[in-house]
Amino acid sequence: MTTALLLTSLLLSGCTGMPKTVKPVDDFELQRYLGKWYEIARLDHSFERGMNQVSATYSLQEDGGVKVVNRGFSEIKNEWKEAQGKAYFVDKDNEGYLKVSFFGPFYGAYVIFELEYENYQYAFVSGPNVDYLWLLARTPTVPQAVIDKFMTMSKARGFDTDNIIFVEQ
Repeated sequence: MTTALLLTSLLLSGCTGMPKTVKPVDDFELQRYLGKWYEIARLDHSFERGMNQVSATYSLQEDGGVKVVNRGFSEIKNEWKEAQGKAYFVDKDNEGYLKVSFFGPFYGAYVIFELEYENYQYAFVSGPNVDYLWLLARTPTVPQAVIDKFMTMSKARGFDTDNIIFVEQ
């Protein structure tokens, strides 16, 4: 329930800003970003606590927005959970800066601050502040070099890397 659950919390606060230390990627291509992403790592929050096998699937909506389906397995309840939402660009449609909603008019920031451009194989994503952070990938695992880069870049931007959780896929 990676982004969905994250955004659930963010949406309740209605915050579409971003940390001052984070800059969204440029030259972003939505069509290449669509599809399934696996949550590799995150900062934990109540809306994702105990969740494993977390993924997010993005598809184009008729209105030009993005349909978001977050899915994960709750170890606590021993069941799958799913949340559906929608996302729209905040500024330019070639910038990795979107707002996501799972509850009506409430939106939360979804800021892609690092992206593997060649094949769109991984993305580092922030919410509106340094309490929200994810490493997403097209595959359930990533090379250690990607994790090292994620940890280094995240720490440099003020995220609490000591509390990052690595998700079992």
